[in-house]
Amino acid sequence: MDKKNEMIVNNDNELTNIENIYQDIRNKIIVAREKMFKHIDTTMTEVYWYVGKITYELSENSTKASYGKKIIDVLSSKLTNEFGSGFSSVSIRRMRRFYEFYPIWSTVSTELSWAHFQELIRIDRKEERDFYEQEAIKSNWGCRELRRQINTKLYDRYLISPDKNKIITESQKNKIEKQPEELLKTPYIFEFAGLKENRNYLETDLEKALLSHLTEFLLELGRGFSFVAREQRIKIGTEYYYPDLIFYNRLAKCFVIIDLKIGKLMHQDIGQMQMYVNYYKKTQMIEDENEPIGILLCADKDDAVVEMTLGDDVKNVYASKYLTYLPSKEELIKIIKDEKELYELAKEGDLNE
Repeated sequence: MDKKNEMIVNNDNELTNIENIYQDIRNKIIVAREKMFKHIDTTMTEVYWYVGKITYELSENSTKASYGKKIIDVLSSKLTNEFGSGFSSVSIRRMRRFYEFYPIWSTVSTELSWAHFQELIRIDRKEERDFYEQEAIKSNWGCRELRRQINTKLYDRYLISPDKNKIITESQKNKIEKQPEELLKTPYIFEFAGLKENRNYLETDLEKALLSHLTEFLLELGRGFSFVAREQRIKIGTEYYYPDLIFYNRLAKCFVIIDLKIGKLMHQDIGQMQMYVNYYKKTQMIEDENEPIGILLCADKDDAVVEMTLGDDVKNVYASKYLTYLPSKEELIKIIKDEKELYELAKEGDLNE
């Protein structure tokens, strides 16, 4: 190698080394900044908790309700003058509510920010609040995602499936063992996909919209899901088939096959899904894995058709509704109530037999 080429090689090596050093230092700075911001947020959360503690105790020790309001207004005025708008009367009342729900500082998670807690203290039911808190930590939800999950009633949808009370209890012990039916929600809310209510869209449009918002889609599916493939070609006999979406759930330790149906679910759809599940069971399942499950996501379904098509022996194919818009509170409560009633009726039928 001549000297000119040798110099070029040396220069390239030096540039590579410098780039590696730069990236190493850059990563350390980013991690340090994240730790610093996290520490600042935790420290401020403790301050807000203390403000809540003081104002709560003053209100409780006073015989006049007006005294508590006066204290908050005076404190707000003084603190706002010196520290800014973060100490408005509304904010201080929020801090007091924070203390009411979390009276012991050592029980306050340092993994969540003050913004997370402001969403959590909107919830009155302790078991529901605990559920969202634990899910936010386990699933690493940002504040916006936590708000979305609360607004779409994830907790209520989660509870209507079998044995959910047991799952909630176990989740409080930091132990969740997923069964196939425990992966389901009713309904799934896909408002993030940007497909408006009653819009004329095709199944391929819905599929593309969900995959273009894959992060949000995975969050809506629930914990433990990983994307595997879209329209994976499989050969059964002499024919090729293309199931819409393939996922793997590490908590349930199984493949999850999802087919999207924009209209009403038909018995042929259910039979085809059962074929997909059998194929993955025979060709893809390995030792220590659980049997694959199939989920048919549809805009509408007749539960009698689903029940008759599946019969008593099929336990790993499920049908659930989806909505492409964020429903009103009344609509969502009705959907959840209807699904709950159907489940209770099915349960009574099993008991009678």
